[in-house]
Amino acid sequence: MAWTPVVKRSVSGDVFEQIAAEVLGGELAAGSTLPGERQLAEALGVSRPAVREALQRLAAAGLVAVRQGEATTVLDYRRSAGLEVLPRLLLRGDSIDPAVARSILEARLHNGPKIAELAAARVRGTVDPRIDGELALLHESVDSLVAESDPLAQQRIALEFWDHILDLADSIAFRLMYSMLRAAYEPALAALAPIMSAEVGNADAYRDLAAAIAAGEPERAAETARALLEPATTALIHALNGA
Repeated sequence: MAWTPVVKRSVSGDVFEQIAAEVLGGELAAGSTLPGERQLAEALGVSRPAVREALQRLAAAGLVAVRQGEATTVLDYRRSAGLEVLPRLLLRGDSIDPAVARSILEARLHNGPKIAELAAARVRGTVDPRIDGELALLHESVDSLVAESDPLAQQRIALEFWDHILDLADSIAFRLMYSMLRAAYEPALAALAPIMSAEVGNADAYRDLAAAIAAGEPERAAETARALLEPATTALIHALNGA
C-alpha cells in the first residue's frame, strides 16, 4: 500500500504564521494592539502557552513589541524587522508582489559586482591554500552550467556559482544578505525561468567572471559581474513595471 507522510504541525507555529501574515499584509496596522493572551487563545482555539510562544517569535522577528503588563503592539516591520521576512513579503499566496520583487532585483544588481570585487581582491591579496579549492569549485560550477540545458536547473547552478564567490569574498554580512535574498528568490525560480534563461545560459560570461576573480582583478570582476547581471535584471524590472 502507499504511505502518506505525516506532517507534524506546531500549534504555536500556526498562530505565528497567521498573525505574521496579517501584520505583513497590512490587516494589522503598525501601532495597533493585539488582544490579550486569553482572548487570542479563545479566538484561535489554542492554549495560552501556544499563544505566548507565538508572540515571543513575533517579537523576535521584529513584528510586534511585547511588554510585561501592557498590550502587545504591532510594529512597522519596515523599520523593525530583518531580511528574514523577505520571502513572506515576496509571495502572497500564489502571487509575487512586484514592488518586493523589484527591490530584490535591485539589491542583486547592486551587491553582485561588489561581492565579485571583494572575491577578486581576496584572491589577489591573500595567501591561503583554501582559495585554490574554492576557485576549483567556482570553475566546476561553470562547467556544470555549460553541460546543462534546462533553464531551471541552470538557475540553480548559477546560485551555486554565486555561493562559491561569496565563499571567496569571505564577508559574513554579504553572506547573510545573500542567504535571505536567495530564500526569497528560490520559490519563484520556475516563474522567472523564461526571462532568466538568457543570463544563466550565457556560460561565457560566467567563465569570464570566474577568470577575473581567479586572476585577482577586482575592477574587472566587478565590471564583468555587472555585465552578466544587468540585462536580465533590467528585463525583469521592466516586466514588473508593466505588471
